[in-house]
Amino acid sequence: MYGKIKEHLQKEIADIKEAGLYKSERIITTPQKADIAVSTGDKVLNFCANNYLGLSNHPRLVEAAKKGLETHGYGMSSVRFICGTQDLHKTLEAKIAEFFGTEDTILYAACFDANGGLFEPLLTAEDAIISDSLNHASIIDGVRLCKAQRYRYANADMADLEEKLKEAQAQRFRIIVTDGVFSMDGNVAPIDKINELAKKYDAMVMIDECHSAGVVGETGRGVTELFNVRGEIDIITGTLGKAFGGAIGGFTTGKKEIIEILRQRSRPYLFSNSIPPMVANAGIEMFDMMAETSELQDKLHKNTDYFVEKMKAAGFDIKPTKSAICAVMLYDAKLSQEMATELLKEGIYVIGFYYPVVPKGQARIRVQLSAGHEREHLDKCIAAFTKVGKKLNVI
Repeated sequence: MYGKIKEHLQKEIADIKEAGLYKSERIITTPQKADIAVSTGDKVLNFCANNYLGLSNHPRLVEAAKKGLETHGYGMSSVRFICGTQDLHKTLEAKIAEFFGTEDTILYAACFDANGGLFEPLLTAEDAIISDSLNHASIIDGVRLCKAQRYRYANADMADLEEKLKEAQAQRFRIIVTDGVFSMDGNVAPIDKINELAKKYDAMVMIDECHSAGVVGETGRGVTELFNVRGEIDIITGTLGKAFGGAIGGFTTGKKEIIEILRQRSRPYLFSNSIPPMVANAGIEMFDMMAETSELQDKLHKNTDYFVEKMKAAGFDIKPTKSAICAVMLYDAKLSQEMATELLKEGIYVIGFYYPVVPKGQARIRVQLSAGHEREHLDKCIAAFTKVGKKLNVI
């Protein structure tokens, strides 16, 4: 039975490789941090992790995880409503709500689940979802699972959004859906203007803060802090897997009635195990750290400003960014892979991004800055990019 599809899949894989779109995985043999070792034995500088605050191997989080393991065990072996809710889960949910200035929070195994389980419990065919064209795949999949009418507006284009909101007046309820920071470009959604349009056209607002929480805003509280609308947004989704420690786990935080109905009807929540106690306890510790100081955010912002300025001065085509994501545009898929390979030889670990992760003809290397990077790390990375960029006629 498998013979025919096996041949088909082999051809598909060969075609992917021929097009220069095949994704290989490099194996890391050390904890996730600024300087890592890979399975070849090489030691490299990591510039492609979502470890924005450098917390993935922070001693306080490691210790908190150990404590959670010792006091509450290894795993839950259950979903939340059966026997999978511990005091740690409730404490973490309260910490997240306090951090974002919202009313309540619900935890998921990942933000992909949070986004996937958000829309269907809230909206029907009578309603409308107005979604940014560059929203994350998890939002797109979540929207597909919902029967609401779908509208799509050009990335961060407020005139186009307003037109779509006018069209959507035919529906009962409306929700504007956007990433806070768009993960491939690094630009920030204009949440202040989106919020104004939402009020004008009677719409809710949902923000995915995965790449913005912990990163943007003076104290890292995300785009609602950056645009001074903290507490005004109806729904925020996010992850513990990026700036917030880099482990696993997602969340939806927002209006209490929304969170309550998600607990009753959101399928990824109802049918997936609770996050492990050690992850929950480390998450609690992380939010306590965030409340104590903004030192890591300050360092991240300085690192990003320095890196972008130097890379532009070297002649690279850099997408405008207000986040810790620096998109070095190369446009050609094979070139992005070749450049990433050459940079690895120089001790810089980055990855080329190309279709279908980004649109065709928009290949790039996405550099992600971290508070874990020191100035000498940044200088070495810039020097390597400049050397390889000249070698490959990029600059």
